[in-house]
Amino acid sequence: MTSSTQAEYLRSAVLTATPEQLQMMLYDGAIRFATQAREALENRRFDQSCELLLKAQRIVLELENGLRPEVAPSLCKQLGSLYRFIYRRLVDANTQQSVEAIDDALRILKHQRETWELVIQKIRDGAPSAVVALSAAPPDAPPSAHLSIEC
Repeated sequence: MTSSTQAEYLRSAVLTATPEQLQMMLYDGAIRFATQAREALENRRFDQSCELLLKAQRIVLELENGLRPEVAPSLCKQLGSLYRFIYRRLVDANTQQSVEAIDDALRILKHQRETWELVIQKIRDGAPSAVVALSAAPPDAPPSAHLSIEC
């Protein structure tokens, strides 16, 4: 597949995706770029690592910009703090060439993706009265990154 074909496919996928699917695409992209940056950093390809970390950072900013505080102010405040923490760890990874910082960001991004996948499944199952307990951060994340909600 040529890069032009790939770009057109991605454009089509984004334009036809539901908001839930778009959120999942953002998590997938951030995880993919951070993982690739980690590999590049381990192989001392610093320019490539920098470029990939910048892509992951932009996606995390988009996740934060997509929050709707008018709908759920408390949730958005907590998620905003979580996204800022992830962003800071990606910046740290870039400035300090730190695999550990990438691992911190990846751990939370993967957990967020899994959580989002569960939310989507509950929505698809059509269980409006079902309680969905969510934790937005793994247990070893900083205290400001923890979140618990019920839908």
